[in-house]
Amino acid sequence: MTQPSQRMPLIDALKALAALLVLLNHFSSYGPLAANLRDAWPGPFDWFYAYGRMAVQVFLVVAGFLAARALSPRGEALTAFPLPLIGKRYLRLVVPYLAALGLAIAAAAVADHWMDDDAVPARATLGQWLAHALLLHSLLGVEALSAGVWYIAIDFQLFALMALLLWSGRGRLPAMLPVLAVAAAALFWFNRNPAWDSWALYFFGSYGLGAAAWWAGDRRHLAAWLGVITTVVIAALIVDFRLRIEIALAVALLLGFARRRGWLERWPDVRPLAFLGRISYALFLVHFPVLLLANGLYAQSGLTSSFSALLGLALAVGASLIAATLFHRWIESPEASKRITAALGWLLTQGQVQLRRLPGVAALLTYLARS
Repeated sequence: MTQPSQRMPLIDALKALAALLVLLNHFSSYGPLAANLRDAWPGPFDWFYAYGRMAVQVFLVVAGFLAARALSPRGEALTAFPLPLIGKRYLRLVVPYLAALGLAIAAAAVADHWMDDDAVPARATLGQWLAHALLLHSLLGVEALSAGVWYIAIDFQLFALMALLLWSGRGRLPAMLPVLAVAAAALFWFNRNPAWDSWALYFFGSYGLGAAAWWAGDRRHLAAWLGVITTVVIAALIVDFRLRIEIALAVALLLGFARRRGWLERWPDVRPLAFLGRISYALFLVHFPVLLLANGLYAQSGLTSSFSALLGLALAVGASLIAATLFHRWIESPEASKRITAALGWLLTQGQVQLRRLPGVAALLTYLARS
């Protein structure tokens, strides 16, 4: 099932603001530049350090909203086994993700010569890279090669779980019921236990709220649906208050009302936000390599004034936006991703052709095929 191509300015705006908050959270958390910024302006940069990561909830809710839109726009079940859809999602995430990991590894190697700081990851090993490529790094406890890469693995897990739940809902009961039930279980149990934070179940409450917001926006009794969603979440917050879940509820309610009122396709009509929304995934992927290089250069400069720290941040954010724009155009956009996937397929085919030309290989393959 393909996702409609019509852009939604509200989604772009939410993704843009969330990406900028995550970027500022990381620039307030890692390296000497962050330390000087927080010393000079403790108010705003301590806030970015403590609360900027909450913007991930926006990504989770939006991802669930878009997954429901793509997989089950009217709450219907998936009739075919979803493995091909899950495979496509994996490739869509991993092709740009691996390219960004290469940039992060190279940036870490350079930054390691410029500064001695915990922000610089250790030299990558083949096993570490494979764990990242298979999106198993968090589950295996492997040290991250870049900031925020845990989210890529969680996004993939969430999509796979959502697809499997919709496929399992082929019966008399509404197909969305398994999704909503697992989301409720996440809100009341899994999200309250940090031991689950490497698994999709920990985050499925927020993801499920996004899906519920999409389905609620297509119902005649919107107020009743959103009222039920709000009541369930408030009950979960009474059991255990979590600011992240409160933020997720606010985003879900906004999306549900916006879909019903037709705001998704009309508001806000602001070009910079639309542009940042389009490159938000690229910005999420490439800002950490820029952060490492910016901190390395700052450490080498020997500057310590508050003005130099603020100027360094401004230049680093600008460089991140430029890098994200180029990365989106050449690697991350759907068109670029298709070109890269096609090129890799061609290289694989050519490799097989050349392998068959080696003495004895063709005979061996023929023998294996017949046996």
